[in-house]
Amino acid sequence: MAYELDFERPLAEIEKRISQAQRRGERMRPEDRAQVAELQRELKRRTAEIYSALTPWQRVQVARFRDRPYTNDYIKRMCDEYFEMRGDRRFADDRAIQGGLASIGGQTIVLLGHQKGRDLKEREECNFGMAHPEGYRKALRLFRYAERFGFPVVALIDTTGAYPGLGDEERGISQAIAENLLVMAGLRTPIVCIVIGEGGSGGALGIGVGDRVLMLENAVYTVAAPEAAASIIWRDNAFAPDAAQAMKITAPELLKLGVVDGIIPEPLGGAHRDYQAMADNVKEAILRELAALKRLSVEELLDHRYQRFRVIGLQGVTEAVGSKK
Repeated sequence: MAYELDFERPLAEIEKRISQAQRRGERMRPEDRAQVAELQRELKRRTAEIYSALTPWQRVQVARFRDRPYTNDYIKRMCDEYFEMRGDRRFADDRAIQGGLASIGGQTIVLLGHQKGRDLKEREECNFGMAHPEGYRKALRLFRYAERFGFPVVALIDTTGAYPGLGDEERGISQAIAENLLVMAGLRTPIVCIVIGEGGSGGALGIGVGDRVLMLENAVYTVAAPEAAASIIWRDNAFAPDAAQAMKITAPELLKLGVVDGIIPEPLGGAHRDYQAMADNVKEAILRELAALKRLSVEELLDHRYQRFRVIGLQGVTEAVGSKK
């Protein structure tokens, strides 16, 4: 097991000692096996200690970690069946957003999300998870399909943002995202959005308007990357950790502000430590939220969705004003 994040160095040292002891194989003495067992307990304890006290900047690092599960990893582990749908019927197929029909827990849903790519070839194919206009128009096509046939929508969010290229501007990236915001706000079917890694700027919002918005424990959701905010405010992206602290971008902070509705726990040491356990947690959350949403009429659903976004941040503002009195 690799420990590559800076704050995981104490864990790497313990893991190294465990590996050295285990190299003896069958020649291990009883006292050696006892030592390994003690080191494994120490590793578990220290992992829990470190991950329970992560700073916002450290959570950004975890959310961006290359071994973290992506949309396709969840699809493989959550879905009983999955049929991918490609293309926006206007220009091209954008692999940065992937989705289609899926069966989860015996019910059919429309499942879509950002895909960053695992190796260099896939990352280039998926444009590192930064969607083009056609990606958001493909998502729009899936939203319309879900509404037409009465399927709930589940959107998995994980992107640094929409791609800011000249060709994307020429093809109407801002219009594509804006149209998705409008359509999702009035879509006559339940929508559950889950931030599984990075929720960056308009690229995240383009598939992020839902009846329930959830975040994984170590995910982040932000209007701009901490480095970008630091460059704007302090003219130096070296202040990114300070920006992450000030921007309130972690799951606990956003839950308190009312931006998200719930937090999905991650396995010990982060989602990248156990893909199946993480997928099981996400699946359980999806089924729970859909069961609750299905009890509402379409009119109640739309009214609650409107009210949800109408009051975002109000609780945090009220608390801030109250603290100054």
